[in-house]
Amino acid sequence: MSFSNKRGAEYLVKLGNRQLKSDENDLTKRCKFNFSYFTVADGSQDFSEWTPVHLRKLLNALKDYGSNTLHHWRKQQMGGGSVLSIYGEFPQNSAFRHPLGVPLDVLWGRFRLQSAVRLCGFVVPTELHGELHGKTKERFDANTFYVVFLDQNHDFYITEEK
Repeated sequence: MSFSNKRGAEYLVKLGNRQLKSDENDLTKRCKFNFSYFTVADGSQDFSEWTPVHLRKLLNALKDYGSNTLHHWRKQQMGGGSVLSIYGEFPQNSAFRHPLGVPLDVLWGRFRLQSAVRLCGFVVPTELHGELHGKTKERFDANTFYVVFLDQNHDFYITEEK
């Protein structure tokens, strides 16, 4: 005698082939955001300084941006510039200071959130992508944006007189 669960079987059919290595899965292209270097010193605002509306917009933007690669967002335009700009070195014309804990050989950049609001941080250079770190034995990931600063007033990279 065999038992079957018709509803359970129907549910499994609806799920389809949802496995990490299936062709339908795009998890590997989705960028990641890491807040472990986030600081409220050196010029940044704290989350408590942002209104609930700004925080909601930030979380919705992170959700949307997480749907694609960092490379994709560098090509997308918003408000006269790209959604993601990678500058390279820490900007010289900045109201912020390079935090001591951030490595010197990262590539600094920013995500444009709206008008003057920016999410500033860094990425690992693409030539290190997939390379094994000598001590941790973990691989570098150039598709992660390390958030360091919240910038409500476009002060991270000052490009014009205020």
